[in-house]
Amino acid sequence: MLSSDNRKNVTPVDPSDLTIGDLMAALADCKDKPLVFRYGGRAVKPGYHVTEVKAGKFAALDCEANPESWSEIFVQLWDVDEGGPVHMPAGKFAAIIRKVSDHVALDQAAKLTFEVSDGVRPMELHRAAQPSVVGGVIEVELTPRPASCKPRDRWLKEQKAASQPCCGASRCC
Repeated sequence: MLSSDNRKNVTPVDPSDLTIGDLMAALADCKDKPLVFRYGGRAVKPGYHVTEVKAGKFAALDCEANPESWSEIFVQLWDVDEGGPVHMPAGKFAAIIRKVSDHVALDQAAKLTFEVSDGVRPMELHRAAQPSVVGGVIEVELTPRPASCKPRDRWLKEQKAASQPCCGASRCC
């Protein structure tokens, strides 16, 4: 069993991943604009629901038996057409997240994962890109969350850092 003293690797959020704090900040000035999540080459239906928001703290061992720990927030989207002819306003989505945060501690810097299903197909895990305004609508592109090998990812990051010049474009220190 892992104890808090032997968790040597705290998994950082991938810089390409959006956190719930990033998403809430991006939506703050756009509360009246429709919020459209896109996945699999299409937009969610106008009647989509946020059916669940959950926060978790995870402890695990990677494939080299290195302890890992991270926080993650899951937002479950039910991709149905039951809410009317327009997509949910960004302000309503933000209010749902705020209501959850009144009852559940949401780490604003936690990894953010969207669980998406139409109620028929199995739920799929997605990560979110930075929202953008497209034609008066806020769009958030969701892409499938890939599996990874953490030791390999750390090794690749070390190799990339080692291949960088020590002082960037300037002369070496």
